[in-house]
Amino acid sequence: MSLQRRLASQSTVIFGARLCGAGLIFLAQALIARIWGAELLGEYLVVMATVNLVAVVMPLGFHTVGTYFTAEYRARGERKQLDVFLIRAYGHVLGTLALLLVAGPPVLAAVGMGRGALAEHFFPMALMAFAAANVFVSGAILVGLKRPFAGFFADAIFRPIIVIAAFLVTMSFAVPTEGFSSMLWIIAIGFVAVSLVQIGFVVASLKQVSGEAPPRANEQRRWWRFALPWVLISLATDFFFDIDLLMLSQVLTREELAVFGVCTRIFALISFGVAAVYAVTLPDMFESEANDDRVAFNRKVGDANMVASGLSVILFVLMALLAPLALMLFGPSFSVGAGPLAVLCLGLVIRSAMGPASLVLSIHDRPYASLPSVAVGIASLALCNWLLVPPFGLMGAAVSAIIAISVWSVGLWWIALRTAKIDVSILQWFRNRRMSVALAE
Repeated sequence: MSLQRRLASQSTVIFGARLCGAGLIFLAQALIARIWGAELLGEYLVVMATVNLVAVVMPLGFHTVGTYFTAEYRARGERKQLDVFLIRAYGHVLGTLALLLVAGPPVLAAVGMGRGALAEHFFPMALMAFAAANVFVSGAILVGLKRPFAGFFADAIFRPIIVIAAFLVTMSFAVPTEGFSSMLWIIAIGFVAVSLVQIGFVVASLKQVSGEAPPRANEQRRWWRFALPWVLISLATDFFFDIDLLMLSQVLTREELAVFGVCTRIFALISFGVAAVYAVTLPDMFESEANDDRVAFNRKVGDANMVASGLSVILFVLMALLAPLALMLFGPSFSVGAGPLAVLCLGLVIRSAMGPASLVLSIHDRPYASLPSVAVGIASLALCNWLLVPPFGLMGAAVSAIIAISVWSVGLWWIALRTAKIDVSILQWFRNRRMSVALAE
């Protein structure tokens, strides 16, 4: 089976699983909006955005490089080195959880948030962040071990099942706020259990890695050189809209925030379809680089970009047509989000066409080169939100987001071209095709 066909088939299965899970999440959010009201839905979205941002910091960046180092150690047969990496990654999560539980409430009180929603739901949020951080680490490791299905299904399938089950159990509470609090506790306990089971899958999967070579003393410095910039890159890219929602929570009403939050969750779903393409091919790309096979590496990058870009265009068209129907599930007031959602989906096309520049820069030992473009992107988001959201509301928020996405995507592509001498955009695929035709002739 060709790489492009394997990418399409495996990423389709992963995306299909994610779609089913997202359907359950959207159903739960729609029911929250209709039964408990849009204000509680807005509070739920703010809580979950905070959970995601805390969770991505807890592994201290090791989840962002887990796939890379796992694939490298698997290819080289360095089992003991991989064991040390895993102990360090999970140890970071456990250590930051302890710090969060001790320092979190005093910090919230010190910044004047001691009586807000975050303080009220702090302990279930901490448990959800702990579970999510474990899933981030385990998922990255399993993808590196060429088990992408096991890597993604905990978050794609089991967490949505827990969310909808928790809501169904608590929806009949006489006081919606009490039901909401109980729902968060059920989600937290259930997701912690799922994350621990996934860790068990990681341990079982390590059997495929052989080798008795002792761990290298200088590897820890190498881990940190990659992990520290990548935790910032991951915060600003993978959790871009969680940051955006927290920014917008200061200027939009809870009802408007609920509408935009639903739009961003739909965007996150379809962007996962593109991420699944790269997840399938990442181990092969890393192996090509580890074997110093630049021709194979460029070919795999080009093939992945072509599949990802084509998929993003298809998803953009589908969302432009189906977004009004999807948003109506949440109630008539959510129909105003159709236009902003279409604008957001156009940003996915731009991001896919520019390619995985941050990944390529890290592979070429230049992880810090990504930070200037990411910083400019976040700064442009804050500036555009300040200029466009007050006069234009939800559409202003969507336009601000696509401007920021375009700024960092083009910036990263340019930096990768200048520093690593690699064009990671979709143009690379056309160059590969012309080269193949020329060799055939």
